[in-house]
Amino acid sequence: RARERRARFVGKNGACNVAHKNIREQGRFLQDVFTTLVDLKWPHTLLIFTMSFLCSWLLFGMVWWLIAFAHGDLDHSTRLQRDTGEGAAGAPASFVPCVTSIHSFTSAFLFSIEVQVTIGFGGRMVTEECPAAILVLIVQNIVGLVINAIMLGCIFMKTSQAHRRAETLIFSKHAVIALREGKLCFMLRVGDLRKSMIISATIRMQVVKKTASLEGEVVPLNQIDIQMENPVGGNSIFLVSPLIIYHVIDKNSPLYDISPLNLHHHEDLEIIVILEGVVETTGITTQARTSYLADEILWGQRFVPIVAEEDGRYSVDYSKFGNTVKVPTPSCTARQLEEDKSIM
Repeated sequence: RARERRARFVGKNGACNVAHKNIREQGRFLQDVFTTLVDLKWPHTLLIFTMSFLCSWLLFGMVWWLIAFAHGDLDHSTRLQRDTGEGAAGAPASFVPCVTSIHSFTSAFLFSIEVQVTIGFGGRMVTEECPAAILVLIVQNIVGLVINAIMLGCIFMKTSQAHRRAETLIFSKHAVIALREGKLCFMLRVGDLRKSMIISATIRMQVVKKTASLEGEVVPLNQIDIQMENPVGGNSIFLVSPLIIYHVIDKNSPLYDISPLNLHHHEDLEIIVILEGVVETTGITTQARTSYLADEILWGQRFVPIVAEEDGRYSVDYSKFGNTVKVPTPSCTARQLEEDKSIM
């Protein structure tokens, strides 16, 4: 039988499989330009980075050229006076340009670059002749500082985004259901590949499935929180070594009536796992996500131990991170298991 399951809501790599369409209020993105720039893809960000500097250089290069043109710096006769050092009657030249050594738009463009990036080769400089030139110099320096702050901040934020740290937070490829303390439990393994820790790490799970209310309202992506347990209690975890996180399947669990026989018939079942915490080295909050479909849940299996004591310290063998072994497990639902115990 062909599978009729809906699309996965959250990918194994944590990416959310949601496409936003027909957004009419596009202007809202421009109200937060910095976040919009950070969210762009790298090619678009680098293109905007390059064009912002190039356009500002061209704009102010045109302004410097207009100032020189209006003041007569580009006139051939005044240029001759500057080059020969003599006036029309042989007297020393008294003409003072707004900016020295500007003869064309190319030289004005070069001067614009020198001003904004503070290179200062020494061949061109602003004189006291034109107050407008001094004002443009101040404005261009301020604009250049603003562009530098925005674009460099954007590049820094893109290189230090939280999801980069999440790449080293790993989850087991499969989840398992087996007995623990006499109860059926849904279990998965989570680990951190880096030595730098995730501070205040918390983990939670949700079941996402299609449901319908008593009034006939269909909810295609109903998110249901499920209670979970971990070795240190509560939702907070000390992720210094891989941990097995488990959910006790009781009467309040969405998995209460699932058995190994009907597990793979729940095509719309998806269990999402979300791990959040603060990166120790940067102080940035990060989040790692994964999900498990019905066919990624192994019934009657348990994760093998991967932590061992060697030479006075604990060693973790990540080659066995997702390995499981079969264990005796009842082939019934948690409801049936509880009813059998109550009868006994």
